[in-house]
Amino acid sequence: MIEYPWYCAVDVEEPLEQGDFIDACPVLVPLADINDVKIKADVIEYDVIILSQSCDLYNKKIDLVLVCPYYSLVEAETKYTFLKSAKMRNALRKGHIVAHHLLNECIIDGFQKGYIVVDFRDVYGIPYEFLIGLSKKHKKRLRLLPPYKEHLSQAFARFFMRVGLPIDIPEFKSKKSSS
Repeated sequence: MIEYPWYCAVDVEEPLEQGDFIDACPVLVPLADINDVKIKADVIEYDVIILSQSCDLYNKKIDLVLVCPYYSLVEAETKYTFLKSAKMRNALRKGHIVAHHLLNECIIDGFQKGYIVVDFRDVYGIPYEFLIGLSKKHKKRLRLLPPYKEHLSQAFARFFMRVGLPIDIPEFKSKKSSS
């Protein structure tokens, strides 16, 4: 049977790719009060995964790199209590919870992680050059491998492309009452 590893550790000099993990990434979050001349913001650190396409990163076609926070399954269960039930964790595993995506455990020495939940509800743009500098703080970084990074990208696309209809088609009842 062919093995398809989920992750690898890449050297700091490797270019950034979709599926790279960047830990402790500072994100500026503007505060709601915009009455002041100066904009106030909080700086929140998230562990993030890169969602921007690798080809755009390689060819420097973007100034801002799209990232999403990720959490351990235990952290996600605390943040989103519905994930405490086995039924909902299995729905997450099957891809039925569109705002979140489940990644497998990582057993690479120095990068061990339990199950990982990527949260598509919070998407941030981080300046490309800043992210390169941040990624060089460590000798290696974790990378999600194909086909799993494409699966992550597809899950994000499903979340992002949702269309809410103003009027839904009514639910079907049993065959006896639908005639």
